[in-house]
Amino acid sequence: MQVMLLSSHTVPGRPSSKPRSGCPVSISLERFGDRWSLLIIRDLMVRGYRTFREFQESGEGIATNVLADRLKKLQAAGIITVEADETDGRKLNYRLTEKGIDLAPVMLDLLVWASRHEETGAPCAVIENMAENRTAILAETKRRWLERDSTPLLPRFDVAGGARDPARRRRSG
Repeated sequence: MQVMLLSSHTVPGRPSSKPRSGCPVSISLERFGDRWSLLIIRDLMVRGYRTFREFQESGEGIATNVLADRLKKLQAAGIITVEADETDGRKLNYRLTEKGIDLAPVMLDLLVWASRHEETGAPCAVIENMAENRTAILAETKRRWLERDSTPLLPRFDVAGGARDPARRRRSG
């Protein structure tokens, strides 16, 4: 009952808009549940992207105005932060906040789920290895975030329809 009494302005980093409902899933989707926001979070978390240009050139086809809007919304929600580049103050780098890096288990589950149930460009063996070593993968993701290590955790995947692991078709039967 106490949770329902909290207003949105009492939680740091939360946008001022009032949630549609008190449901945690609904609130989560309002903060980061659209396609572009999730892809930006993925790129920050597993690809090591940091700049507007890197997000724009990720291969997903996001329009610059949409990208700018989602970056602002993610920042307002306290999921990402923006900082000046150490070597070039004119250049901005985006980074997940602690609130953002806490989405690592969600991202891992989305990767595993899609790999198991949909045609993707992700190698099955890589994703299954991640699923089997969940704790280690999540710890490595957190370590990279803490140490500001932008080494990609995963490469870009081929477009669905490219070369695939033949076992995927047998599994999805």
